[in-house]
This record gives sequence, C-alpha cells and structure tokens, in this order.
Amino acid sequence: MQETSAQSYRAVLFDLDGTLIDHFRIIYRCYQYALAKLGLEPVTYEKVRASVGGSIVITFGKLIPQEHVEQAVLYFREEFDRIWHEDIEILPGAEWILKGLHEKGLNLCVFTNKEGDRARRILHHIGMDARLDGIYGTLDTPWRKPQPEFTHHVLKEMEADAAHACMVGDSPYDFEAAAVAGLPCYTVATGSHSQEQLRAETDAAGVFADLYELGEAVFGLVRPANPEQAQDA
Repeated sequence: MQETSAQSYRAVLFDLDGTLIDHFRIIYRCYQYALAKLGLEPVTYEKVRASVGGSIVITFGKLIPQEHVEQAVLYFREEFDRIWHEDIEILPGAEWILKGLHEKGLNLCVFTNKEGDRARRILHHIGMDARLDGIYGTLDTPWRKPQPEFTHHVLKEMEADAAHACMVGDSPYDFEAAAVAGLPCYTVATGSHSQEQLRAETDAAGVFADLYELGEAVFGLVRPANPEQAQDA
C-alpha cells in the first residue's frame, strides 16, 4: 500500500454502521425476528455484533445453516423496513468530522455493505447526507466489500483516485476493501472490533478510539471544547 500524507487526501470513503452511526440494536432485532420466523435458536447480541460487516447474506451464513439464508434475508428486510428509524445513534464525532472535511473541500461518501437504498434512507432521515457526495451500498452493484470491483466502482463514481483517497471504517472488512485498491484505511473502535482486535487483525494506517481522535490525528481538525458544538444547529 502506498504512503499518502493526510494533506494530499481529496476523497474519504466512510463506512456506515459502527463508524458514523450505531444501528446495531435495530440490526439485532431484525436478525432475531428472522430466526424466530424460521423456528431457529436465537443468537446473542454480542455474536451478531461481532459477525456483521460483510452484508446480511454473509452474516446469516455465519449464524445459521446455509439452506435457511435466503428466506432469513427476506424476513430481515421485512422487519427492518418496519423498525429502521426507531433507534439510530449518531456516533461521537461523526457530524463534526463530516463538517470539518466538507469545509476543507474534500469529497466524502459512505461506502457500506448495508443495502444502498436503506443506507440512503437512514442518512437522509438523520440529515447526514447533506455533506456527502455519494452513498454506495450493496444491491447498488453486483459487488460487496471487500471485492475490489466495488471499491474501484466507488472511486470512479467519486472521480477520485487511490493516490489521493482513504477509507475510514471499524472492521477488517473496511481495511480489506481499502487494501484491494491500494487505499490507506483508518479504523475506529466504535463498532464491531476493539482497538486491540483492529491492530491484531488489520494493517490499518491508524487505529483510534473514535472519530474525534481520528479527525485530530489524521486530518488536523480541532476538537470542540464542548462536543455539543460539533452538532449541526
């Protein structure tokens, strides 16, 4: 992976779940709903949280026998479309870092394995799409992270190149999605993995506690004395 200074970045690709928002409680309820509809044993919140990141299909493949996955996905979507808006937590520093990088003139997008239409619905609902130049998820293309075609597609859509772009995420899937295109990846421990796990399981360009710490260290943003100042009026 090539070395790139933060000053030369022109585009930043952000993961969504565990990076900009915490939607895990809703996600967990949808997995539990699907398993109950199929008459399968429930799984713990901790197991679901540790398994997500590769798309619904991949996660179900880790949790239940393969012959149930297709129907489980349909049940998941059924429940998700009922309750998606009930519990969305904007993670610390998310609005602050998007505002700061937008004001610096960087192109910003969300690059997620959440299904694209549902990701756009959520980001519009919380008003976070206003500073994004694109939102790309599964079902928008034939690919998912970390398939290289998906990363290259997003870079092309963003009119960005790997020499002047980076990824921000919370899991090995994000690191791998960046690595396949030669992008540096910075990770935060606000999602599925701790800082220790991220250091052990990835070769990320940096591992941080949260987006405040990352924004200061990587992009030179100034953390507000009062975090509430980082929220949009």
